[in-house]
Amino acid sequence: MRQAGRYLPEFRETRAAQDFFSTCRSPEACCELTLQPLRRFPLDAAIIFSDILVVPQALGMEVTMVPGKGPCFPEPLREERDLERLRDPAAVVSELAYVFQAITLTRQRLAGRVPLIGFAGAPWTLMTYMIEGGSSSTMAQAKRWLYQRPKASHQLLRILTDALVPYLVGQVVAGAQALQLFESHAGHLGPQLFNKFALPYIRDVAKRVKAMLQEAGLAPVPMIVFAKDGHFALEELAQAGYEVVGLDWTVAPQKARERVGKNVTLQGNLDPCALYAPEEEIGRLVQQMLDDFGPQRYIANLGHGLYPDMDPEHVGAFVDAVHKYSRALRQN
Repeated sequence: MRQAGRYLPEFRETRAAQDFFSTCRSPEACCELTLQPLRRFPLDAAIIFSDILVVPQALGMEVTMVPGKGPCFPEPLREERDLERLRDPAAVVSELAYVFQAITLTRQRLAGRVPLIGFAGAPWTLMTYMIEGGSSSTMAQAKRWLYQRPKASHQLLRILTDALVPYLVGQVVAGAQALQLFESHAGHLGPQLFNKFALPYIRDVAKRVKAMLQEAGLAPVPMIVFAKDGHFALEELAQAGYEVVGLDWTVAPQKARERVGKNVTLQGNLDPCALYAPEEEIGRLVQQMLDDFGPQRYIANLGHGLYPDMDPEHVGAFVDAVHKYSRALRQN
């Protein structure tokens, strides 16, 4: 996660010339940023460089990326009537043609070396940004909607789901070979709110994307759901229609496996901050992680994204350790 990111000097150099969302709108720039980490590390997949907030933008909301602060919505959703400002979700696909172009270009340049993963933010996570107007430590304004305006909340979550389904299908049409849905703000909801306002839409996205791909005569692609801090809903996520459930570092791998059963693949879950450790220690932590997950139905990853001050050498040590211990595990 964030393998194309600010921790790479070449990423900072490429990004220096233009603002964040202008970069997202340039297929050539997105392709270059996607490929940079693959030139450095023997990674097993590429993740298209984009952002989850291109979807609220495509729905007509203004979003800027403020250096040092993060995303900012100058006019967030405050009242129920603000939903009328949003564009028809059917228009999102044409608005996001630049993402599809970036995916197609990157697939061509990858020339079959590794698969390309597309992604989007899940409805609840996108809703939080649209109401909070940016990042928040409590999500109090968005949760206020859930309690005070449940009907309007469901309306907004439906609009987002209706936008996300053709957007994700469009990514597959353009060349994405797997899809990941990020429910980054799952942890702000307890089990009850999650089951009411997040899970039904997470399920709906998977079900409708698969149906739409089938209708279009396209082969299904693996789908990954990552609900950060959503450990209270592991069983539900394992049955939500996704082939892979991503875990953050707060979940013990063996316990997760017991809870989800044998049929779902798990992905994760090293604490990103472990990459601040010396390289030998990273190797030891990776070995422990691989032992805990076991060799079947498992994708090694971090439990969240890379941070800008991380040493690329340590990222390389992580990737090398995964490959080294994977080989040893398989031989045993």
